[in-house]
Parts: sequence; structure tokens; C-alpha cells
Amino acid sequence: MSEFGKKWNPQNDEGLGEKIKAAVRPEQPLKPRIEQAVRLLQTQISKLDNTGARLKEKDSRYFGKVVMYLQKHDSEHANIYATELAEIRKMYRMLMQAKLALEQIVTRLTTATDIGDIVATLAPAMAVISGVKKGISGVMPAAEGEISEISSLLNNILVDAGSVYGSSINFETANEDAEKILSEAGAVAEAKMKQNLPDVSGLSLGSEESRQ
Repeated sequence: MSEFGKKWNPQNDEGLGEKIKAAVRPEQPLKPRIEQAVRLLQTQISKLDNTGARLKEKDSRYFGKVVMYLQKHDSEHANIYATELAEIRKMYRMLMQAKLALEQIVTRLTTATDIGDIVATLAPAMAVISGVKKGISGVMPAAEGEISEISSLLNNILVDAGSVYGSSINFETANEDAEKILSEAGAVAEAKMKQNLPDVSGLSLGSEESRQ
């Protein structure tokens, strides 16, 4: 069996020498660890989804307040709620972008078929997860530790996969790939917001029309 095959799936037919080596430096097969990382990522995606749903409900309430105060010609209160609404949408977009980016990483991990695919996926995944953690730490503080755990797990997998792959990792390319993933996720998140949230640009906040 190839070295990759041994590291990808657990085997019970190791010789004495391999067992001694494993006892000195135990190495878990890659596949179960990748599956564990996928499960942890899917849990975070679900949490992001739930938090996003709550923000969307809050968005609806605040948008209603803006409209109500504009109808009452109270531009002062309308502007207060409009400012809060802008912050809610900023957080919502950030969560949507993070969710979409993590979904891309999950898709890549679950479709990886060889060691080269794994290394090519894990390198940008590390950068994406780092960016996601930085982005959502203010919105979901509890997620920071959980995402750090995922990052540590993926880093260990990357180290073992890299040792089998026997080729240096191009981190410049990986970072470019990560930026592309986050950029695409941001664009999709923006499009979904425009589709799913009411437009505030047409509201006459603080205008002469709203005071008439």
C-alpha cells in the first residue's frame, strides 16, 4: 500500500517496525481527521446561519421603525434607526460572507481525492479561516475559540499531508486563492442581501420630502 493510502485510511496490518514508529510519533490517518474538520466546519456554518437569521429578523424590525418614523415625519428618530440598520446589515453581510466561504472550504475538503488535492485545499483554507475568525469575532465572540480549534486541526493535517506529498507549499498562491474565495463569497453575500432585504436607498431620510 502506498504511503498516502496508509495515511488516508486506518489500517490494522502494520508490521512491528511500523508499530514501534507509531508509538514514538503517533500519526492518525488523514481521512478521519478531515472528516472531523468537515463536521466542525459544518457546525460553524449552522451557527452562522442561525445568527444570520436573528439579524435578519432584527433588520426587519428596524426597517419597519424607519418607515414608521418617516411616515410620522420624524426624521430624527428615522435617522437613528437607519444608522442602527446600517450596522446590522454590515454584520449580516460579514456573517453571510463567512458562511459562504466556509461552505466552499467544506466542498473542497469533501471532494479531495488525492494528497495533492488535500494540500492544495488546506493551504488556502487556513488563510480563509483566519480571515473568517477575524471578521466574525466581534459578532460571535464564542466562535473565536471554536474556529481556532478548527484552524489547529487543519494545520496539523496540512503538516502531515505535506510530509507525504514531499513538495513545498506555495503560500503566495494559497493566499491568492484564499482572497479569491473571500472575494467571491463577499460578492454573493452582497447579491443575496439585495435580493432578500428591503432597499433603504429609496427612503427619504432627513429630506425635505419626509418633513412635509
